[in-house]
Amino acid sequence: MRPHGSPEELERRRRRAVSLLDKGYQPVEVARMVGADRRSVRRWKAAWIQEGQSGIEARPASGRPCRLDGKEKARLERALLKGARAAGFPTDLWTCPRIAHLIEKHFGVRYNVDHVCRLLRSLGWSPQKPVKRAVERDEDEIQRWVKKEWPRVKKKPRA
Repeated sequence: MRPHGSPEELERRRRRAVSLLDKGYQPVEVARMVGADRRSVRRWKAAWIQEGQSGIEARPASGRPCRLDGKEKARLERALLKGARAAGFPTDLWTCPRIAHLIEKHFGVRYNVDHVCRLLRSLGWSPQKPVKRAVERDEDEIQRWVKKEWPRVKKKPRA
């Protein structure tokens, strides 16, 4: 599995590991210092010895490119910020199937529901559960109770 970080950050980590190895540190110690597995450090060392600088340089992340470009992602985020009701849904709760439907409707691109969460994470969004509150809830009465009644009924530590 690919470690977290941009290709440039990962290259910086490999460079630091190689410089620590050049200073005489053992691969196990270097791995602990840079936060990597010892086998990775040994692989970086071998690449450094065989290929030199190009052996540890950053490479672009592989994988299928996103089907939405930067402008389309920005448009999607603006649509999400307007809320689900503005997009024609009965409640203001965004779900992955709803977002997949929105993407297909606005951009003509079909996204699998399971991949919508990856797209959202790339936009900096995280899954949230809506707070369930009773319709009858009275915030003013709750605040009054917390300030007046709670100190009266709260147990006090023994002297």
